Amino acid sequence: MQMFKFYFKSIFYLSIAVGVSSAIAGSYEDFFAAITRDDPAAVSALLGRGFDANSRDPQGQTGLFLALRGGSLKAAEALWESPSLELNALNETDESALMIAALKGRLDWCHRLLERGAAVNKSGWSPLHYAATGPEPAVVKLLLERGAAVDAESPNRSTPLMMASRYGDEASVDLLLARGADPRRANDQKLKAADFARLAGRAALAVRLDALSR
Repeated sequence: MQMFKFYFKSIFYLSIAVGVSSAIAGSYEDFFAAITRDDPAAVSALLGRGFDANSRDPQGQTGLFLALRGGSLKAAEALWESPSLELNALNETDESALMIAALKGRLDWCHRLLERGAAVNKSGWSPLHYAATGPEPAVVKLLLERGAAVDAESPNRSTPLMMASRYGDEASVDLLLARGADPRRANDQKLKAADFARLAGRAALAVRLDALSR
C-alpha cells in the first residue's frame, strides 16, 4: 500500500512537471510570436503570468532588441512596462537595445533608453558607431551630448567617423568633426575616413576629409 502511494505521488508530480514544462515552452513560442506580430496585449499577458521579459530567442536576441529592430513598437511599449527589463543586455554579437535603436534612427527610443540608464559607451562596437551608420543625425547628436566617445574604436579600430563617411548621413560626418573626431585615424586595414567615403562613391566628401587629414 505504501509503495502504491509513493508510485501514485511520483506519477502525480511528474505530470505536473510535464505540464509546467509544456506551458513554459508554449509561452516561449507565444512571446516571440507576439513580438513579431506587434501584439502588446499578448506580450503584457505573458509578462503578467510571470514570463521573463529578458528571454532570448534561439539566436540569442532579447524581445526588446527584436521589437526595436523589426519596428514592433507597440510590443516594445509593453516590454517597457516591465520593471525587470534589462536595458544593457547584449546579444551574441555584443549588440544592445540602444545600438539597434540608434542604427534604425529611432530617436525617441534612444532618448528613453538613455533616460532609463542604457550605457552610451561600451568596448568594441558602440552605440555611436551604429548611430553614425544609420540614417538619423539627431541620434548622433544625442549620443555625443550624452558623452559618447567620439573616436571610439571597433574591434578592427574603425571609428564612428569612418562609418558615417561610408554609410551614414553627411550631416553625421559634420557633427562628429565638430566634436573633434580625428580624420587622420586609420583602422587595421589602413583605411581612413576619406577612404571610407571613396568606397561609397562620395568623392567630394573624400576630398574634404583628405584635406582635414593633412
